[in-house]
Amino acid sequence: MMRCPFCGNDDSQVKDSRPTEDNAAIRRRRFCPACGARWTTFERVQLRELIVVKKDGEKSPFDRDKLARSLSIALRKRPVPEDRVDRIVNSIQRRLETLGESEIPTKVIGEMVMENLRELDQVAYVRFASVYRNFREAKDFEEFVEQIGDGNAD
Repeated sequence: MMRCPFCGNDDSQVKDSRPTEDNAAIRRRRFCPACGARWTTFERVQLRELIVVKKDGEKSPFDRDKLARSLSIALRKRPVPEDRVDRIVNSIQRRLETLGESEIPTKVIGEMVMENLRELDQVAYVRFASVYRNFREAKDFEEFVEQIGDGNAD
């Protein structure tokens, strides 16, 4: 059962179910018999509950939306389709779930993002790295960009 997000009715109906293009989720079209509203939900398989361990030791549940926002910010105004961001998020989440660990350090996630952005878009890669690696001065950018040119930036 799914509650209607418009009127709160507890009895919504599934009108159509199909896999998403990348088969990472099930897309369900829903209908509320009480108010007539229609909406879409997505169901994803979750292999295990992931906990993110931050640098200071704080723990929080893995949030795929936060990961998608980070990628979107790095890719802002870059010629990369939104569905590509979804595929990267799905790929990273699957990799994390198959690591066999429930607690994942932020460093592991950050490195996976860097790896994907490096192959996808150099500008987004540098943007993300500037925040992830905490660049403080212009010379930090210069050194990083030089490493990219040398093929050594990791």
